[in-house]
Amino acid sequence: MAATRQRATRQGGAVRDALHNAGGFRSAQDVYAVLRTNGDAVGLSTVYRHLQSLVDDGVVDVIHTPEGEATYRYCGDPGAGHHHHLVCRRCGHTVEIEGRAVERWASEIAREHGFAEVDHTVELFGLCPVCARAA
Repeated sequence: MAATRQRATRQGGAVRDALHNAGGFRSAQDVYAVLRTNGDAVGLSTVYRHLQSLVDDGVVDVIHTPEGEATYRYCGDPGAGHHHHLVCRRCGHTVEIEGRAVERWASEIAREHGFAEVDHTVELFGLCPVCARAA
């Protein structure tokens, strides 16, 4: 079944911009709070809907924190390729990283077991230099 693209709206643009300006992974509630603080009349369900649309379009990445909360980050061009993230669990600062060794390992394991079209997610969580100094 083909994904249905959501039409561009002012609210969708506001969600995208708020997430882009956040600079790291943020929850839907965080994005909602920023929008409300900025005076945008938008509901939380609308924020979730637009975030999912941005994920589907490949411009936003979603990861689950160690606590299980879905968080979102604007990553831009969907053609930029597969990447992973190093995420500060205190402030949310995020660095996009390549994982060539992980990619080779995943391909090898899939091949050994006869799997095809394998996808994976690897996220690293720790403390960024600023938060580590403050700890």
